[in-house]
Amino acid sequence: MVFIMVNDSNLKTTPLHSIHKELGGKLVPFAGWHMPIQFKGVIQEHQCVRDGVGIFDVSHMGEIEITGPEAKKLVQYLLTNDIETMQNNQALYTLMCLETGGVVDDLLVHRFSEDHYFLCVNASNSDKDFQWILKNAGNFNVSVKNTSQQTAQLAVQGKHSEALVQKLCDTSLGEIEYYHFRKAKIHNYECIVARTGYTGEDGFEIYTDSNDVPSIYKKIMEEGKSFDLQPIGLGARDTLRLEMGYALYGNELSENSNPLEAGLGWVIKLQKDDFLGKAALKKQKDAGLSRKLVGIRLLERGVPRPHYRVLHEGSGVGELTSGTFSPSLNTGIGLCYVSTEYAKPGTRLDVEIRKSNVPAEVVKPPFLPSRVKK
Repeated sequence: MVFIMVNDSNLKTTPLHSIHKELGGKLVPFAGWHMPIQFKGVIQEHQCVRDGVGIFDVSHMGEIEITGPEAKKLVQYLLTNDIETMQNNQALYTLMCLETGGVVDDLLVHRFSEDHYFLCVNASNSDKDFQWILKNAGNFNVSVKNTSQQTAQLAVQGKHSEALVQKLCDTSLGEIEYYHFRKAKIHNYECIVARTGYTGEDGFEIYTDSNDVPSIYKKIMEEGKSFDLQPIGLGARDTLRLEMGYALYGNELSENSNPLEAGLGWVIKLQKDDFLGKAALKKQKDAGLSRKLVGIRLLERGVPRPHYRVLHEGSGVGELTSGTFSPSLNTGIGLCYVSTEYAKPGTRLDVEIRKSNVPAEVVKPPFLPSRVKK
């Protein structure tokens, strides 16, 4: 995750922007938004989520609703995963692809009913995704709405997340299974509470009206004092997701990338009826993969960053798509596309860091076990 300082007057802000300032957040540009990268420090915030509970403002993420008699038919055509067997109140991770097989976005689809679906998309892609859906919705009897401006999102993540959120919620959170959601009230405000997240820990993503989110956030912070709750910035969000080996759009995924090479074949259901990108993806699978996305773990000191070269016996075999210092493992880790011959776990490689070749080994992600509630 690379942040570039620009004039923040051109950046969008979430409804919690002033609260982040009050809490001492260090605000930086990200995907066109002015967002907190950290509050007390990335490592401390990372460990707070791993050891207890943290709260993230992810209101920059996009939300798109698809409703109507042919909503299911359109969603099935747009997405690579198979929504045929989805139940009401279930969520699914999936991709939306171009006809070429390149990735428009990776996202979560939520089913309210057969004629009502809700997509949570990446912040940098929300407008693009909305236009792509509209472009392909012309022959379907549906209504498509970009509700991103009216919708705010919080993520409460960590082993104490259920106990904390339950104090304010009128629904039994223990009954919400992993990758399921419910409509519920939190602090007497209408919300959608989903047992999903981007950290590898048990937790919830809470969607609510943008006007209500400051009150909800403040109340969660107040109730969270007894759990040592901390606000968490995008810096720790990145280290947490990278320890899980989760792809980040713009790093591991793009319109020019092959999602099969990214190890996402499990969300590409080639056996289902036609969907956007199916023919290209089938062709790519039948031809075989020439490279794969792998985890890289440094064996000596160093902090890998995106675009650092990965070497085998002095020759370049790839470059890092993501890289960071792992607070949990106390070493440098990253993700990288390499030729399949170098993709086997345990393969020794080097990462070029400031003109030094630092020894590393290939690891199959995640770098540490997930603790989501399944």
